[in-house]
Amino acid sequence: MLLAGCGGGGDGADFRNPVYGADFPDPFVLRDGKRFYAYGTNAGGSEVQTLTSDDLVHWKPGADALPDVGAWAYPGKTWAPEVLAREDGTYLLYYTANGGGQCVGRAVADDPGGPFVDRWRGPLVCQRSEGGSIDASPFRDDDGSLYLYWKNDGNAIGHTTWIWGQRLSPDGTQLVGAPTKLVSNDRGWEGGVVEAPTMWLEHGRRFLFFSAEAYDGEAYAVGYATCAGPLGPCEDAPENPILKTACDARGPGHQALVHDGGGGTWIAYHAWDATFERRVLWLDRIHWDDGKPVVEGPTCTAQQQPR
Repeated sequence: MLLAGCGGGGDGADFRNPVYGADFPDPFVLRDGKRFYAYGTNAGGSEVQTLTSDDLVHWKPGADALPDVGAWAYPGKTWAPEVLAREDGTYLLYYTANGGGQCVGRAVADDPGGPFVDRWRGPLVCQRSEGGSIDASPFRDDDGSLYLYWKNDGNAIGHTTWIWGQRLSPDGTQLVGAPTKLVSNDRGWEGGVVEAPTMWLEHGRRFLFFSAEAYDGEAYAVGYATCAGPLGPCEDAPENPILKTACDARGPGHQALVHDGGGGTWIAYHAWDATFERRVLWLDRIHWDDGKPVVEGPTCTAQQQPR
């Protein structure tokens, strides 16, 4: 089911949210040349759902990006996929799966649509004593170095949850050095959890976006922290949350940021429909006001399509 905006695409066209009306939780969007690829948590028989678009608004479903999970994982419990475009022209998928606990794996493909293959015998990150590790997100800093961010699933065992960061090897397949704690659930709006990290570089400054509160309720929301470096220290923004329930978007979160190719920055995220039966894909613009991200949304009225 496609719910894209009015207009046929291009400058001056308008669209309305949601931009994809089927169940597509935990979206990540990769811009690859002139095409956009979206990846989502398992549903509809796929381990990793995929969508493609030429304009961020009109999306077409694609094949399962990860037909077979790694040997360490159980099928059917795969979520929060994110993809890194590597300098050698290949692509690396990070995904969460259950392998005797929540863990993060990685898989490689020659095409952004997959199929990705996890050839490793074990996961990349698996903090079982911390409740497990989920929601991995890669980041390439301005010097080309790679980092991985994730959340320990502490809320599942009554522990504090943290967003962690750690250096990656140049090929993105191995962790280097020691992990660093960056942000925890220590603010009232965050409830018992922070998760879904996204490190973003804008005008030489690093912003760590994340979601917080219970994912299955209307209090789920998005905030950010400013970070002195890719491994912190990071400081929560006082204006958090910057994206929360409004109009038809209930519990918006698990965000991904993407440039549209025309100078604009957009935030893609899921939000529950009116029945709380599915999480659909929304898209809103981000402006940078005095060096701070300001989200224009959730937007239920018509807005101008990305360039």
